[in-house]
Amino acid sequence: MMSKFARISLAMLFSLSLSAVAQTQTAANNAAPTPNAPSATPAATATGTKVGTINIEGAIFASNEGRRDFDALQKKFEPKQTELKSQNDEIEGLKKQLTTQGDKMNDDAKANLEKQIAGKQKALERSMQDTREEFQSQQGEIAQRILAKMAPVIVKYSGDNGFGVIIDTSQPWPQGPVVWYGQAVDITQPVVEAYNVQSGVAAPPAGAAGAKPGATTRPAAPATKPAIPAAKPATTTPPKQ
Repeated sequence: MMSKFARISLAMLFSLSLSAVAQTQTAANNAAPTPNAPSATPAATATGTKVGTINIEGAIFASNEGRRDFDALQKKFEPKQTELKSQNDEIEGLKKQLTTQGDKMNDDAKANLEKQIAGKQKALERSMQDTREEFQSQQGEIAQRILAKMAPVIVKYSGDNGFGVIIDTSQPWPQGPVVWYGQAVDITQPVVEAYNVQSGVAAPPAGAAGAKPGATTRPAAPATKPAIPAAKPATTTPPKQ
């Protein structure tokens, strides 16, 4: 999953992107018409009253571009993941040595081995944290880049289909604002389909993206690919009246 900081950044960018798109389209509508100029999109003057939902994270990760780029990011970090696992294996080997041979060592040798383990453990944890932060940073950059291009698609689809309000459901209740919604008002899938057409990015080969990482050891965690949020209605039961 995305970090809290990345979620906040995406939420802010989503709001700013839609505002910028709306302002640009409104300005285009008010400008004097020019020959052969493309007509303004319906979203600029939309008067819809329906309330819709969209899973922003789900849309980004499920798009062909998102699947391609996040899969490439995962592959980029695989060497680092292997390195971290190797460091962890080395530490585990030293710990095993301490357990099996510690009572046979003199005090100096035992203290030296313990110091060696502690130093390597600290270095590993620091490296894991740095890798995790770098991965999340690049993950956020990909998500924000795609969202900036997806925002006009969201605005246009909403206007074309009579929506006056679109609410992000990336965060389930109670972290998010939506307690419950029906699939009929969710526009995630059609937006993904429209964006795929606009981007021109072909669908990745089956199994190329979204696959579960093979490594499950703790050092591999920083490079673990985020789970793709399902574009489905929230399952939280609404409060009883």
